[in-house]
Amino acid sequence: MLRIQDVKLAVVGLGYVGLPLAVEFGKRRTVIGFDINRRRIDELQRGHDHTLEVDDQELASAAGLAYTDDRARLAEANVFIVTVPTPIDAYKQPDLTPLVRASETIGAVLKRGDIVIYESTVYPGATEEDCVPVLERVSGLKFNVDFYAGYSPERINPGDKAHRVSTIRKVTSGSTPEVAELVDQLYREIITAGTHKAASIRVAEAAKVIENTQRDVNIALINELALIFNKMGIDTEAVLQAAGTKWNFLPFRPGLVGGHCIGVDPYYLTHKAQSIGYHPEIILAGRRLNDAMGSYVVSQLVKAMMRRRIHVQGARVLVMGLTFKENCPDLRNTRIVDIVRELGEYNVAVDVYDPWVEPEEAVHEYGITPVSQPQAGAYDGIVLAVAHRQFMEMGSAEIRAFGKPEHVLYDLKYVLGPDESDLRL
Repeated sequence: MLRIQDVKLAVVGLGYVGLPLAVEFGKRRTVIGFDINRRRIDELQRGHDHTLEVDDQELASAAGLAYTDDRARLAEANVFIVTVPTPIDAYKQPDLTPLVRASETIGAVLKRGDIVIYESTVYPGATEEDCVPVLERVSGLKFNVDFYAGYSPERINPGDKAHRVSTIRKVTSGSTPEVAELVDQLYREIITAGTHKAASIRVAEAAKVIENTQRDVNIALINELALIFNKMGIDTEAVLQAAGTKWNFLPFRPGLVGGHCIGVDPYYLTHKAQSIGYHPEIILAGRRLNDAMGSYVVSQLVKAMMRRRIHVQGARVLVMGLTFKENCPDLRNTRIVDIVRELGEYNVAVDVYDPWVEPEEAVHEYGITPVSQPQAGAYDGIVLAVAHRQFMEMGSAEIRAFGKPEHVLYDLKYVLGPDESDLRL
């Protein structure tokens, strides 16, 4: 059985999850940071992270971390931590392709006694039912005899500088009691907030997937309340502030639910539930409601424009913000694109402005070319979609200056005061 002092670590996947983890370990031990994207490796070797999750100074402090896209280098490791994306496909079904490919890459260098730890969000059972067979097939080794597995779900919150990888309590697990202890011991090296050793890999997988499912359902409830209150002419934010004076009222807000976690993870759980013969009611209802919010926002905007006799067809609308959340460049599964596409159905010309976004990435991911600066006095409608600090600093007068003398300003994120916009969720 591998001892903690003999661990030679590799982190496979250096995105929003993998890089901060590799950096923390790299401050304390030798780590191989592997990614298949050569451009990503080049930028990290130059000492910069374009995701802004790790600043240049912190990258430089990880003296033990070496970056590579050379699969042969992975043979030097005996513990592998997999931090690749787990997206959904066009049919909202789990896409395990990145996870399978990472497992194939590791399987090619897997040796007796090695441990593979997965952090990617999956449904309960995926590690042992989907990943382990790939490792066995490629390596020719037998699970829990020749090699072992662990699961420790990521809890990264992109753009959050207060809750970092080391300050968020970590769930750990292993395929045997001895492996579970070693996995837990390994993470305790960097997690100052402490760890929670789950009873099994499946328990750890389930814990992760319900964290974001719970948030998704709660936001769906608030979104539905917002639809009701809008019909009644009641300000939703005023209601939530009043209800929030009770100590146990949960502080959720309405809005678009995107990102790589909350808008994706519930589909992993519902997929697994359906595969065992159970049709989830509440989870899928929440998903449908949240996925429809972009269309609802556009319908409200269009109605408001028509009430002001603004001709909708051929109108120009400015969408401020494209990332899935404020103050980070993360475009993964952003639902702002729903607004852009729905406006296109009305033959509305849309300009997207987001100072956090790399234009090339927006074009590659969504075919959207953001404007470098909105045109003053040019827009019939303005949608304040993301609460970036730059937008909050502008204030209503500067934002309204982008609009024509007669325009509609829709504040989705309560950036402005209740009397400073024309529409709020």
